[in-house]
Amino acid sequence: MSENLQWDSSISFLLAMIGAAVGLGNIWRFSYVLYSNGGGSFFIPYFLAIAILGIPFLILEYGLGFSFKDSFSNILKSINERFEYIAWMLLLFVFIVVCYYMVIISWDLIYLLSSFTFSWGADPTVYFANFVGGDSNLANAWTVLIPTAIATLFIWAILWFISHKDLNEGIGKVAKVLIPALFVMMAIIVFYAFTLPGHMIGIYALIRPNWSTLLDIDIWLAACGQIIFSLSMGQAIAMTYASYLPDKSKLADNVLLVVAANSLFEIFTAFGVFSVLGFMSLHSGIRLSNLVAEGTGLVFDVFPMIFNVMGPFAKVLAPLFFLAIFFAGITSALGLFEPMLSSISHKYNLSRRQATTILSIIGCAISLLFTTGIGSYLIGIIDEFINEFGILFLIGLQCIIFGWFYKIEDLVPILNDHGTIKVGKKWIFVIKYLLPVLILGIWIYGLYDLFYEASAFELMIDLIIVVVVLVMSFILTKRKSRIIE
Repeated sequence: MSENLQWDSSISFLLAMIGAAVGLGNIWRFSYVLYSNGGGSFFIPYFLAIAILGIPFLILEYGLGFSFKDSFSNILKSINERFEYIAWMLLLFVFIVVCYYMVIISWDLIYLLSSFTFSWGADPTVYFANFVGGDSNLANAWTVLIPTAIATLFIWAILWFISHKDLNEGIGKVAKVLIPALFVMMAIIVFYAFTLPGHMIGIYALIRPNWSTLLDIDIWLAACGQIIFSLSMGQAIAMTYASYLPDKSKLADNVLLVVAANSLFEIFTAFGVFSVLGFMSLHSGIRLSNLVAEGTGLVFDVFPMIFNVMGPFAKVLAPLFFLAIFFAGITSALGLFEPMLSSISHKYNLSRRQATTILSIIGCAISLLFTTGIGSYLIGIIDEFINEFGILFLIGLQCIIFGWFYKIEDLVPILNDHGTIKVGKKWIFVIKYLLPVLILGIWIYGLYDLFYEASAFELMIDLIIVVVVLVMSFILTKRKSRIIE
């Protein structure tokens, strides 16, 4: 039977939530988004998006999880039985994210081990393509990258080991160790970056405001997108973690603490990233704009190249950098894994250990599909589709469901009961009217670029994902627990 779980302290919950929010995107995505969307002027739409989009929706998720104290699928089912299908769609999308996210962590593990000897060589891009992540050459689809496959199996073993334990013995203890360690390591990296010659070149390029961009709708949409994905909004993580909260928890207060920690981390990290890029620009004579990259290109191509020329301290800084990414990845993976784990446990009356074992075996098998010679290309396709099409659309649906099919007014006294931050009619208005329009507007606006620029192969992958998710959602919704008991 599924256990009744509860955090042993508010600290465990807060650190687990911060760990779920502070992930790989905070390290390798935010600095690029800030730089390419107006620099310092981007902070205006960024903080407005936090206030209008991030905080209200997270308060909703915390309130629902705390109030129902149930799995995500059961919460939607209790509102309307037909909504269980929508719940499983979201859970499956998020589970797919876990599967390729684990492979990205395995890439980082390989680079962590390589960082002691700089075995990536003079050209890290070639090293990544040939030995770690592959490329977009479809002829390499049947080539298995053995180091990545082995590392992926190891990462899944770690996830299973942590997640199968009692909530506080597993996720709680890990969050208490890894999150403070992550913040300390990143502080060391960033403060050292501030000592590098040329660091101000990078910082100035990062924060130099371009006020004219505030008239560009794309900048505002970029800010909203950053907040949605940076805070892991609407992915059932916050709702699931909040369902384990004890009575008398300060829900809205906790939201502000998590949002503040997440934003401070990604802003602070962005300064460090661009300080290092400024150093490289000064040292190599390469224009900084030619060094700026997003995602895996920054971490696995640009930074190893910089470590190669940084000097003796790079032998310390490089392992520290990749270890910080590893910690951020593991804590986020635990958060992404938990909603499906909770819902499967409740649906089929499984123990936490049983559900973790089943999901880990299935997830690991899926992850191995991304350890081929086109792994990084597949992950890029699927990541863009799931986040910009699937999850974003289902976040909008959640706003409609919780705003219009559930009596959201009943949450207000629960949210206001023990916290110092109060919500009321303005918050209800945002959830019921503003957020559905805003999120679905962002979704519609992004559909053109998502599909117009896609190749036939990319469209085929997208179609396969949709079919699998729709079919599996139907099976999970219809199948009763007695079938497998």
